[in-house]
Amino acid sequence: MTSSHRLCAPYSLLAIVLPVLLFTSGAQAQDYATPQPVDRIAAVVNEDVILRSELERAIANIRTQYAGRENQLPPADVLQRQVLERLILMRLQLARATDAGITASDEDLERAVQGVAQQNNMNVDQLRERIGKDGMSFADFRNNLRDEIITQKLRQSFAQGRINVSEGEVDAAMANASAAASQQFHLAHILIGTPEAATPEQIATAQKKVEGVKNLVEKGEMTFAAAAVRYSDSPNALEGGDLGWRGLNEIPPAFASAITQMKDGQVIGPIRGSSGFQLVQLVGSRTQAAGSGEKVTQYSARQILVKVDDKTDDAAAKAKADTLAARLTGGAEFAKVAAESSDDATTRRRGGDLGWVGADTYGTAFGMQLASLSDGQTSAPFKTDAGWVIVQRIGTREIAAGDENLRAQVRETIGRRKLEEEWNRWLREMRGEAYVDTRDEQGKSTRPALPETPKEQHKVTPVDVHPEGTRREF
Repeated sequence: MTSSHRLCAPYSLLAIVLPVLLFTSGAQAQDYATPQPVDRIAAVVNEDVILRSELERAIANIRTQYAGRENQLPPADVLQRQVLERLILMRLQLARATDAGITASDEDLERAVQGVAQQNNMNVDQLRERIGKDGMSFADFRNNLRDEIITQKLRQSFAQGRINVSEGEVDAAMANASAAASQQFHLAHILIGTPEAATPEQIATAQKKVEGVKNLVEKGEMTFAAAAVRYSDSPNALEGGDLGWRGLNEIPPAFASAITQMKDGQVIGPIRGSSGFQLVQLVGSRTQAAGSGEKVTQYSARQILVKVDDKTDDAAAKAKADTLAARLTGGAEFAKVAAESSDDATTRRRGGDLGWVGADTYGTAFGMQLASLSDGQTSAPFKTDAGWVIVQRIGTREIAAGDENLRAQVRETIGRRKLEEEWNRWLREMRGEAYVDTRDEQGKSTRPALPETPKEQHKVTPVDVHPEGTRREF
């Protein structure tokens, strides 16, 4: 274990670690035996509030993580704005999750805690001790970890029915992929944001600022990561603008061709996008070997799913599946029945089409059914973990295992890129539609005052101002 204050987490919790350390409210021990000053409101977020104490503890956590590197942090007012914006976005996501009935069970939380402990080569008691030494409350750590699990589930729910990767997209990407290796690029970026419908003056100001930042980096007066922390308007500014490792299919086309020609450490930009101006750095690059030349079988298939859930018990789901199967036996078109009746939102709009899948893609029961059918044949209803399924096998093919592995990687990376683009767009929309009123240290609103209507002053109501805050292209 290093001396760093940042705890590591398993890949499945990658999106959790930094926010947990950022938002955990136990960064500094408090003496509750002494009278505490009246807490003020830092921001009103729709019907919720963020307290000044929450904001200050979150900022204290950031400063703790940057102990010894304080000069890399932005000015105090900028840091406060960045942290408050994260807190606002977290509140909005949790509210949406609550509306959608998304929760995190005690079992979910225990698995997450165990995962963080194991990734840091600790048991839970050692993790508790470590967090205590860092001045954090373990109860607050768990509560905020629960919030992060909920927002992860919200993201997963968002992806269902919205993010689809067609076989054509995979084929097109495969045509440009190497049969022997797959390139990956470690990227970082700096975003100098502009508001929607920015004026020429605002655009010129942002462009001048981004060019100044690039000049600092090129002259060696500041590292790219330090410049991102200090100047970037992106949500990942406090992580040095780090975007992690990405395949070409995860990189927006506007950047992809240029990045393949770059050397490690090189910076391109500024590049104008919908959110402002970006600088992009290639931190490093690598190749990953493809799989072996063994052959695997793939099936082109369609499905109809009848879910078993709180609203539909197993008997009712089976009865519905049997009715749909009877319609198919009577000559009904499979795609039409799937579009009308399947409970799988992702494939329903494609007439149940699953594309090309492996025998184990959807579990053992599903794979056994596919393998037992002939091309063009439709199964009887069978039970899976998701519910009752009817599957139709359309075709079969044999491909190299390496190709299948590469296709899976390509499909996953395209899906991640699409999800990130849609998710960030959705967050911006949600932020723009929300009523957010930030307050100064005296608790006074920082929202612009509205002009009063002479005859109907009592009818003046607050309206939201679209934020000029953090946006990102990646």
